[in-house]
Formats: sequence, structure tokens, C-alpha cells
Amino acid sequence: MKTPQDPRHQRRKRLLEELFKRDFADQHIDQNAEEIFQIHDLLDQKIKTIAPDFPIEKINKIDLAILRLAVYELLIEKKAPPRVVIDEAIELAKEYGNDSSPAFINGALGKLIHQEEKN
Repeated sequence: MKTPQDPRHQRRKRLLEELFKRDFADQHIDQNAEEIFQIHDLLDQKIKTIAPDFPIEKINKIDLAILRLAVYELLIEKKAPPRVVIDEAIELAKEYGNDSSPAFINGALGKLIHQEEKN
């Protein structure tokens, strides 16, 4: 696990906060978060396949932002190993989400990795 001062962890926290902010209001967000938000429909389609029992509009907004960021990192950016991305997403869920967020995030992203390994 990374320390709270790790620049990669700080970047993810900042992006998460920007994505969360954008979900509530059409506010200006930084360029990296905007790139993720521009493809949120594509990311949401993937999230629907890994969490089919949870309609996008019913997913807790912070959990949705965490999933969008992680799915983006796993499928588009591909800079960090999958286990690192998942661990970071779980840490963000512990910090920002509710009691069930870490398990939900872990399960959904685990399913994504399993699906991607099959392909």
C-alpha cells in the first residue's frame, strides 16, 4: 500500500475529487479528470457489465467516481499494474466511501480483471 504522501496516491485522490465534483455540477475540472469524464459513457457501459445488479444511477456517487477512475486506469491508461489500481481504489473507497464501498469496489474490479483475462 502506498503512503498518503505518495504522489501517485495524491494524483488519484485529486482526480477522484474532480470526477465527484463534475458529477454534481457542470463545473470546470482539471484536464486529466476532464479526459476521464469525456468517456464516462464508455466507462459506465463497462461498469454495467461488472456490477449488473447495480444500475449506474443507483450507485453511490463516490463509488461511481472511484469505479470510473479505476476502470479508466485499467483499460485506457494501463500505466499501473492491475493489482495496484485495485488496491488504490479500495483505499479511496475506505477513505471516501461508506462501510460497504471497499467490498463493492473490490468485487466489481475483480470481476473486470477476470473478464479481461478471458479476452
